[in-house]
Amino acid sequence: MRRRGRAVPAALVAALSLLPAGRRNGFAHGGPPAAVTDDRLSGAGGTAPAPDRPGPPPTGRTGERGADTGESRPHATPGRGAGRGTPRERLRAWAELLRVSALFSVPGDALAGAAAVGRRPGRGTALAIGASLCLYEAGMALNDWADRDEDAIDRPHRPIPSGRISPAAALGAAGVLTAAGLALAARAGRPALTVATGLAATVWAYDLHLKHTKAGPAAMAAARSLDLLLGATATAEAAAPGAGTPGGGGLSDNVAGVTAAATAAVVPTPGTLTASLPALPAALVLGAHTYGVTAVSRHEAQGGSTGVPLAVLATTAALAAAVLGGGERFSWATARGAVPQPVGAAGQDLFGQDLPGQDPPGRGIPGRATDPLRFLVIVLTGAYLRTAGPPLLHAALNPSPPLTQRAVGGGIRAMIPLQAALAARAGSPVTGLAVMGLVPLARSLARKVSLT
Repeated sequence: MRRRGRAVPAALVAALSLLPAGRRNGFAHGGPPAAVTDDRLSGAGGTAPAPDRPGPPPTGRTGERGADTGESRPHATPGRGAGRGTPRERLRAWAELLRVSALFSVPGDALAGAAAVGRRPGRGTALAIGASLCLYEAGMALNDWADRDEDAIDRPHRPIPSGRISPAAALGAAGVLTAAGLALAARAGRPALTVATGLAATVWAYDLHLKHTKAGPAAMAAARSLDLLLGATATAEAAAPGAGTPGGGGLSDNVAGVTAAATAAVVPTPGTLTASLPALPAALVLGAHTYGVTAVSRHEAQGGSTGVPLAVLATTAALAAAVLGGGERFSWATARGAVPQPVGAAGQDLFGQDLPGQDPPGRGIPGRATDPLRFLVIVLTGAYLRTAGPPLLHAALNPSPPLTQRAVGGGIRAMIPLQAALAARAGSPVTGLAVMGLVPLARSLARKVSLT
């Protein structure tokens, strides 16, 4: 009886060993994987994970805690199954392609532009924001389409090389979004359409060619500057001369009480591109910041650059000093009913502020840090430095790809407090606080979708 009891389990084990290895609960057990994909695009030679096998756990490619790089999801065979999957999976793929977590850095451009020309955000500002969002997302889709072969090697988890979105769909989305952006800008007036056309041309030129040249950072900086000027132009265009109705843009949101007559003395007549000239200094500041972020991003895949993060860190400090420079405009006493002088006049800095020792008579005293508006600008500028500075310093000390990517992400997020500081500096604290309110939303979404 003992021999028969031992023989039965032995026979059962022998029989089971002859059966092919199967799967339990969706995971393969025993033996080699049942299927191996041929990842020709990435040059992996068939080493990519099979579609029915889970990938490695997320590592937070941007260095953000909880940032999902897409590597935790199964990879599809390139060229096959693009656009398939559940609606939630398709939505996730498009969110990654368009980098929706970076969208919150866009509305502040138009809002800062509106503040720079002394107008309350209105219909034109809303149209400019919509156009900017469309053109920004068009650039994201076109960027991944243009870099699909490079991403197949360096970032095979991206939606196009992983097969979750087809190249044709990405290119089509870029075209549709560009057309939508130009259509929205056209509704804001011909001058706004002119600026938007230049912005769209810059975006396409950057993605298709300039990004791989030395002119890449300058092109990206020009795009961000044009985006702020688009908001300024559309806001001024939509505001009829002397209009003071809410939403019409005829009044500033400056709680210090700048009058419509004073604003009209500064802002050129709507209907021409010169209406956005007062916003040019703010556009240059934002463009300089964008130049630095783009310069750092050129090393985010391989790392190895110490000098670039250090130079950009110095530029960040200089931009913060420029925003805080001067101080006459921050005085509540002088802001009431005051008519600002033309930008760049003799004895003034980049923002039209009086230089020390050259205050014209009757212009009041420089603002102090205790003034509410001045204090707000200091706080917002400090938030800008706090967001952009530490990641750049870490990338300079250790120029590894993860820390370099974190510096790029920090630079993108830092655009929001910089836009808020520029709006508040122009005398629009309400607009500045509204822009700053986008930070929690951007931070929350960045935990789910990578910024870079």
